[in-house]
Amino acid sequence: MAKCSNCGKAVVFGRAVSHSKRATNRPFHPNLQRVTVMQNGKPVKTTWCAKCIKSLGKVR
Repeated sequence: MAKCSNCGKAVVFGRAVSHSKRATNRPFHPNLQRVTVMQNGKPVKTTWCAKCIKSLGKVR
């Protein structure tokens, strides 16, 4: 499964609870995007979550 290369965020499982209170497993998927990041002066394509991409813009 894909996960964020920066923070390690990945799929987390929880419970979907119906009106009758029957609980079934459901996944919570993070918002993962493919981005090009400069590492050691070279562009590298990595998978980052939207929160890390947002904080990347604030570092400048």
